[in-house]
Amino acid sequence: MRHVARRALESAIACRVVVATDHPSVAEAVTPLPIDVIFTDPAHRCGTERVAEVAARPEFSGAEIVLNIQGDEPFFPVEAARDAVHEVEAGRHVGTVGAQLEPADLLDPDRVKVVVGGDGVARCFARSLSASAAWHGEGDVRRHLGIYAYSRSALARWAAAPPGVEERAEGLEQLRPLQLGMSVGVVRYDAPAPPAVDTIDDLSAAERYMTLSIQRVG
Repeated sequence: MRHVARRALESAIACRVVVATDHPSVAEAVTPLPIDVIFTDPAHRCGTERVAEVAARPEFSGAEIVLNIQGDEPFFPVEAARDAVHEVEAGRHVGTVGAQLEPADLLDPDRVKVVVGGDGVARCFARSLSASAAWHGEGDVRRHLGIYAYSRSALARWAAAPPGVEERAEGLEQLRPLQLGMSVGVVRYDAPAPPAVDTIDDLSAAERYMTLSIQRVG
């Protein structure tokens, strides 16, 4: 099933799928699968910096757009990831995804929120609704999914910049491109977000979701 999923992902979005990690246990889990693994510097401050290291390798020099699916989004919607790439093709520096915000997500700091302006560009990211005055302005508040598409130049610029005050306070790397004045286009995924695995408690929900998905396929 993983082989089929990889082929579907490559045909729908990407030319090549790579798992970038600095941890041997991740590599061990992936090694039996037909997926490339690249070890990266453990000193990276965020996932985007890890992706930028891989994108800078000579074999990826021809990649003008890079797609990053974070490891905590195992059930990410493929169509939304494809649309995030389209955001970059349309001229945004970065493309990402905002799903429907469920009532249970409002006060959960593990469910990152994004405010999307009428032009489809991110205004703010935060863990709680009270974290920023931006929540009190106009905008569509959504749950942010860990999916990023970058132009090559935007990825390099993001990774090279130091974290700002808000990023350090919130622990959210996606605040860095806003600090740099970059445009972050947000794809509106008008469905509940599939289970993410941000905490130990999320594992049971993820297992139930995977079981139901297998049953539907079968």
